[in-house]
Amino acid sequence: MSEAALSLDNITCTFVSRDNKNEKYTALRDATLHIAPGEFVSVVGPTGCGKSTLLNVGAGLLEPSAGSVKVFGEPLKGINHRAGYMFQGEALMPWRSAIDNVTAGLEFANVPKEQARAQAMEWLHKVGLSHAVNKYPHQMSGGMRKRAMLAQTMIRDPDIILMDEPFSALDIQTRQLMENEVLDIWMSKRKAVLFITHDLDEAIAMSDRVVVLSAGPGTHIIGEFNIDLPRPRDVAEVRTHSRFTELHKAIWDVLREEVLKGYDQQKRV
Repeated sequence: MSEAALSLDNITCTFVSRDNKNEKYTALRDATLHIAPGEFVSVVGPTGCGKSTLLNVGAGLLEPSAGSVKVFGEPLKGINHRAGYMFQGEALMPWRSAIDNVTAGLEFANVPKEQARAQAMEWLHKVGLSHAVNKYPHQMSGGMRKRAMLAQTMIRDPDIILMDEPFSALDIQTRQLMENEVLDIWMSKRKAVLFITHDLDEAIAMSDRVVVLSAGPGTHIIGEFNIDLPRPRDVAEVRTHSRFTELHKAIWDVLREEVLKGYDQQKRV
């Protein structure tokens, strides 16, 4: 069995309350998740349950209060330089064009300018933005900006791709186009992916495995489901598959009560 690309073992994250320094809040408790090289794993759970916290631990942006993180068997110390991170919000610099945004990561890595631009052009072509290389973010649609962010994430050829609800702000048609774009790239590159989403349909349509988190506080993993749908997949067409419906019901049966708990907690805040 090959070594996991990303190993999160017994992760607990506890924070001090902003309002009362004597109070602590445990966002994650004893969460363990291993992602194999080339595996596409989605994490679903109630709003505010700690999905992004788990992702930030894997990125090395947040040090857990307890537990360990390994990247291809090596303990993670600081930022996970073998991972690319695609954020939920806007990550493009508004003063830079599409191509200059995509080349930024290579510039920081001291890649020669001509080489960086050639690689950026290649990635912008892959994501369908050959016509928009000189456009600035305010001149691009939401879908175009997400495509540029995808190229920005992939250009350094990360071994692990971390995605935090990257398409949640898009309309359904653009969202499905972007989901298929990601799957096409993933099928060709076979990187390990940790994908955070609120959308159970999206998780099932894209993933090899779906992990379900409980409501907080003390969020923990309450279910894991192997997604045995055929590949390659079109995210719209796969939803018509009878097995998709079966998987959706099985996962929702586990997730539903936690979503209701999370909703009740939000109403009391």
